[in-house]
Amino acid sequence: MTATSVTPREGASPPPAGAGAARARRLRRRGRAVAVLFALPALLLLGALVVYPVLFSVGRSLFDASGTRFVGGANYTEMFRDPATVTAIRNTAIWVVVAPALLTGLGLVLAVLVEKIRWATAFKLLLFLPMAVSFLAAGIIFRLAYDEDPGKGVLNAAAVSVHDAFRGTSPYPTARAREGHGLTAGRDGSYTTGTTVRPGSTVALPMVGVLPKDLPRGAAPAYPAAGRRAAAGEVRGVVYLDFTPGGGGRQGRVDRRESGLPGMAVEARHDGRTVARTTTASDGSFRFPGLAAGTYTLTLPAQNFAAPYTGVSWLGPALVTPAIIGAYLWIWTGFAMVLIGAGLSTLPRDALEAARMDGANEWQIFRRITVPLLAPVLTVVFVTLVINVMKVFDLVYVIAPGPVQQDATVLATQMWLVSFGGGNDQGLGSALGVLLLLLVVPAMVFNVRRFRRSQR
Repeated sequence: MTATSVTPREGASPPPAGAGAARARRLRRRGRAVAVLFALPALLLLGALVVYPVLFSVGRSLFDASGTRFVGGANYTEMFRDPATVTAIRNTAIWVVVAPALLTGLGLVLAVLVEKIRWATAFKLLLFLPMAVSFLAAGIIFRLAYDEDPGKGVLNAAAVSVHDAFRGTSPYPTARAREGHGLTAGRDGSYTTGTTVRPGSTVALPMVGVLPKDLPRGAAPAYPAAGRRAAAGEVRGVVYLDFTPGGGGRQGRVDRRESGLPGMAVEARHDGRTVARTTTASDGSFRFPGLAAGTYTLTLPAQNFAAPYTGVSWLGPALVTPAIIGAYLWIWTGFAMVLIGAGLSTLPRDALEAARMDGANEWQIFRRITVPLLAPVLTVVFVTLVINVMKVFDLVYVIAPGPVQQDATVLATQMWLVSFGGGNDQGLGSALGVLLLLLVVPAMVFNVRRFRRSQR
């Protein structure tokens, strides 16, 4: 094999020294121009939808509500003087501290547990499904779920069922004593006989305010019980509904068609102390046998007339923000779980197996190996959720009822309320928008830098 050499043709001149560099520069400039040409539509769209609104909002925040008078930083000063805005800042801080931390922790726990179950894919799908529901639809769902009426709100229906299973309910929440016929109302809602009774007496205690249809099943007529005489050393009586169906009868007297009130608690008191307790029978009758000589007062305790338990005021001023955060957790838990689960699948299994072989239990592996190795993923999830909760609007606006809207407001809802929801002050609303932007930007910059470092 021989080597041949190629010599330039006679008369051909070599290319100039700078020709190659100039051609490379031309190609680079042409490449940049093509890149700018392709990016131009996106840049125009970005400028129209992001840059221009931001600059306009900054400028508009320096003018008054009408937009005609320059006020400088007055809107920013007023923003921190307004109690509603201070409440919005406080609630936003609660959202930023609580919601991302809960979601990240819950997503981590679920991602680790899902790895150990057989139907992991189906479980992940069920938890991720709420992400397909819009915030508006989720707000409507939870507004109904949090309804204070147990007949509508599923959470209060469950709370009432559990409460009634352990504590029971008052038998006659609407009942009250017939005025002027021997019973006096107490401050705590109880009723006490105005005069004292002695052993050997029979007492009739008339009540009103109970509809015949609300009487317990098995309630019997009170007339036979009212005619029974008390034996020596006992007090007898009857608690009855002083109402004759169809009209007629006399107030304060037990008529033949009037019903007794079964299940009514009755107490006998002597010298301010309760000495005996009993409950009325189906015909409303009761008796206290074996009483010592002396005078007694009979009391119908307030527990007979307490309003029925209706559950928890989820959307009241005290609980409305935690309730809305609960709805947010329902939507975003699947998102956190899936992202953390993806990071969990990339962990080196040999490190986990080596720890198990060294005798580490699952909690030690989780705390000392899994969590430290997942720290970059957990940070990304946490910061992403921080950015998201700062912009939450739909859930707060839909779930919080009108009377407590100001108690649940966050910066995004306050910005809308001030600008368009009745305040009609676009200057102050723009200042709120600028404040929200300034709060979001550091988290966004942190996330972008982390992504760049991870790519390098």
